[in-house]
Amino acid sequence: MTASRILRGVVSATALAGIAPVCADARADEPVSSTAAPAPAQTLSLAEAVSIARTRGFDLLLASANVHGAEAEVRVAGQLPNPSVTAGPSHRLDCFSSDCASAWGAFASLSDQGLIEGAITRKRKLREDVAKRALDAARFGRANAERVVVAQAKMQYVQVAAADARLDLSREVAAALQKSVEVNRVRYPRVIDEGQLARVEQESLRAQQEVDLALRQLRQEQIDLALVLGNTGPIPEIAVDRHVLDFRVPDALASIDTPALLRVAMESRADRKQAIAQVAQAEASVSLAERQRIPDVSLILQYQQLGSGDNAPQPPTLSVGVGLPLPLFYRQQGEIARASADREGALATRRRLEATVAADLESAVNTFSTARRVVERYESALLERAKRARDITQVQYQAGSATLTDLLDAQRSWVQVTSGYYAELVNYWTSVFQLEQALGKELVR
Repeated sequence: MTASRILRGVVSATALAGIAPVCADARADEPVSSTAAPAPAQTLSLAEAVSIARTRGFDLLLASANVHGAEAEVRVAGQLPNPSVTAGPSHRLDCFSSDCASAWGAFASLSDQGLIEGAITRKRKLREDVAKRALDAARFGRANAERVVVAQAKMQYVQVAAADARLDLSREVAAALQKSVEVNRVRYPRVIDEGQLARVEQESLRAQQEVDLALRQLRQEQIDLALVLGNTGPIPEIAVDRHVLDFRVPDALASIDTPALLRVAMESRADRKQAIAQVAQAEASVSLAERQRIPDVSLILQYQQLGSGDNAPQPPTLSVGVGLPLPLFYRQQGEIARASADREGALATRRRLEATVAADLESAVNTFSTARRVVERYESALLERAKRARDITQVQYQAGSATLTDLLDAQRSWVQVTSGYYAELVNYWTSVFQLEQALGKELVR
């Protein structure tokens, strides 16, 4: 029995004593609540909601920005250093006589800024490796954000569908009770007393209250869905496909093999892949820190001239040299220790995440199995029994063997069971989407 069939059962069910069945095409000029129903909105399918979440979800946009930043860091790490040029004039301060050689000269120097040394020692390649591993982690981070956002969009979509179904249920019950009030006012005082009429009117007013509360809840669920979908302007009315509530078991979950599902989760979860990439990044950082012990050597080409001619104090001279810091007092011990600590942290994070994946999966399987049994019990017996009890009590009331209190209690119990059914449908589909999230793989599209 599906959610839509249950809702149609509300329409066809008789209300209270002496009431004709309420038809689905009841006149629109018979208001149930003082709050007008919102104008119909264009239906948004589950697939469309997921597509919008994938392109406009805020967490995905932030994760994409992190990827772009990591791509830029790769370009920075792989760039060749620009050579450095120093040049200028020089002047002798002790040349005062007219017969001394020219007092003016020039000097220039060119440094490769560690270009050759970086290629030989592979420091630049190691820096690029660190940046690439960070880029891998950022990309897996985006994939993980997509995993979470898609699951959130599906869960919230189901919440909107359930709120919409509960609103229709509340309206139908309120319409039936309003009709009951009208009939019982005709029967008063010949058939019923004032106390019984007051009870019926009280139930009718309470049902109208439930309609307003259901409207409020539906709007709030629409607002929450719009936020998940990345809406930034005025939030529109969002109509969803209520058939997503219909109970069915995805083919992949027809039979549960937890060890097989765990293997799928370990292979598919983007956050685990991100943790592996972060370990690789930490390993690369350790290698780079150890390589940095080799001093940064710069090759220098220098030209110098002071005066001209054979008697010039400094004839044109070309020299080649190197510049490097002498590693006498510090040899990167701090950087190596910090990189090693980061590697230990990344390894611990990976192990903890793998334990979390297993726990997430076990929890999701347990929740799914329970929710499935509960919904199956609702559809196999509980819904039908509650409706049957209400119908029998109504017949007994008409025959005089049941009181109005019995009838109202049976009616209220049936409404509670039906509302509980919708709540358990939400729990069931939420458990399915949580299982998708735990697996890192979509099961319902």
